[in-house]
Formats: sequence, structure tokens, C-alpha cells
Amino acid sequence: MTDATHDPHDGAADDGAPGWDAIDGALARVYPGQEPKHYATLLKWRLGGRDPLDGISVWKRAEPVPHWHFVTYGLSELYAKESDDPAVSGFGFELTMRVACGGAAEEPPNWVFSFLQNLARYVFQSGNAFDDGHWMTANGPIALDTDTQLCSMGFAFDPELPAIDTPHGHLAFLQIVGLTLDEERAAKRWRTRALLDTLLPHMPLWVTDLGRASLLERADVRGAVDAGTQRDGSSSGYLFTDVLGWETRKRLLRAPVIEIAVGARQVDELVTLLPLRLPFDRPFRLVGHDGAVRFVHADANEVTDEDGTLTLRLTDATVRALARTLQPRAGEYAIDGLDGVRWRVEKTVIRDAQGNAVQTIG
Repeated sequence: MTDATHDPHDGAADDGAPGWDAIDGALARVYPGQEPKHYATLLKWRLGGRDPLDGISVWKRAEPVPHWHFVTYGLSELYAKESDDPAVSGFGFELTMRVACGGAAEEPPNWVFSFLQNLARYVFQSGNAFDDGHWMTANGPIALDTDTQLCSMGFAFDPELPAIDTPHGHLAFLQIVGLTLDEERAAKRWRTRALLDTLLPHMPLWVTDLGRASLLERADVRGAVDAGTQRDGSSSGYLFTDVLGWETRKRLLRAPVIEIAVGARQVDELVTLLPLRLPFDRPFRLVGHDGAVRFVHADANEVTDEDGTLTLRLTDATVRALARTLQPRAGEYAIDGLDGVRWRVEKTVIRDAQGNAVQTIG
């Protein structure tokens, strides 16, 4: 990207950039009379470039804590209307991020530009849009080669930028909030937005500070999160696993048993989330490459296998027994009350981008 504080959408079509202008108008209400630093993409995505965002504007703020405020241009329709939905502009959102800085800092950190482009590239290539209350792991520090505990992120509506209606449709401003791994786990156990609201008094405007420790180390925050989780249950309705399968085994002089194979890496999350879903009458799915195991709350235990989905209807007592018994260690496990099912936990090998084994779980 290059600094382009002159005409940020120079080179747009002759009929202008009404989507871009609408974003500028929203920001002018937050920063009246102020000019941002604007960084434009040299070779735009629609012309064969690798960066989906046409530009990123940045404002420096002193209050409530010193920080840079980043806003993207490119996930919505900036120029002509191209999508089929007249009510929504592009993917329906632009990303924002607030990153803590020193009071004397003159330039925003470079890592944020790559970070935002990578997130936009994920959206463009997958078609998966973010929304308020979503979370995503970064599979490492959000700022590469940085000693930070922030390895995940949550998404919330920017507290200063309400959604707008543009000539091309509706548009929200989604702020990225850096999270630690234990905060990510808490978000999955509870609800991401509820967690972010609990953290907000301790991170004003959800400013991401690479140097901070987990806010769950605070007893008051931990207590509020635990209480909310037990009161509300979890909003996480599924868990993906690379290792998942099942087969029916015949047994001599006994009824057949269904053996479910699962990777050790997902066991901790499975046994944590099931008691926070089923007792609240919310189903849960364990999803693999070739099928899924569906867990449903019921008054009596029952197992059915149909169309690539194994459904386990479980009582509260059986859910508690499963959570108590299943361990992230390789082996076979029988659950009290679920006589026709055995669980086989297999070791999970985590590999790096080159295919080298870096960790074995189980």
C-alpha cells in the first residue's frame, strides 16, 4: 500500500464512488474537520492485484487512551452496484480496528495493514462474511513476530460508527478486537458479544493493546464471565474436527455397539460445550469431513444413524457422565447410561505450514 492522502479514490469510474463517499460521510461525523492518513492499494483487486481492500484510512486518537483508528474501504461496494441484493452493499460491512499507541507515535504500525488485507482476502475467497458477535482464531500472534498474547479476535459493531445506508445498500462497521486464547475459549463457552461487553470497561472503545495480559486474570472479570456462562449457556453450536467417524461393531452374545472415533484435540472443547448447550435445549454438532455427530437434549437416551449424521439424544445425567468421562487421551471410553456407544479417542498431530509435526495431543 502507499500513502495517498490526496485523492483516496482517484481512478474510480467517471460516475464517482458513492459507496466510498458514504463511508467518508460517516467518518466526518466522528472526525469533523480532520483529514486521516489514507493508504491506497497500488494494484487493485479488480485489476488483478492481491489486496482486496482499495484503501485503509487511519486517525490518531488521544482519548480515551492513545490509539490509531483504522477503517477499511473495499468490503462494501465503493463504485458501481454489482451484487444482486439491493438492500446490502457488497458483503454488508467494512472492518475497523483500534490499536494502542504511544502519544508520540507519528505513523501507524505496518502489521495492521497486512492483517486487515488478510482478513479481507479470507472474506473474498471464502464468501464467509463476519458479523457482530463472531470470533476467529489467528493461529498465532495477530501481529507476526511480536511477543503478544493476542492470538484471536472478536467482532463487534464499532461503538462510534453506527451502520449507514449507502446508495448501494446497508453497511455496518465491524470492529476487530484482539483476544487472548483463554478469552477466545471463554467467548466460545459463552457468547462472544457478551464477553466483549464484559471486557469493555477494562479496554475502552475495545482498543487492542498488544502488550496486555488476559483480562480473565482479573477476579471480577472472571467471576462475571463464569456467572454469565452458567446463566446463559453457550452460543457455540458446532465444532469442526479433522478426525471423526463411526462404525457398528458386532459383539458375541451381546447387542452391537457403535464406536465413535474423534481426535484428542477437540475433546476438551466438546466436553466443555455439551453441558452448556443440551441442558438449555440447544443442539450441538460435531462436524467432520464426511459426516457429523448431532447431540440433542432428550428425556431418554437414543442413538440413530441416518444420511451421514449420527444423532445422540442424551439426558442431562448422560451429558454430565460424558463430560466427566471423556478425556483428551488416546483410548476407548464407555459412558454410563449410554451402553450401545463407545468412544475411541485418537491422537491428534498438529503440523506447521511445511507439514512438519509440531505438537501431538493425546
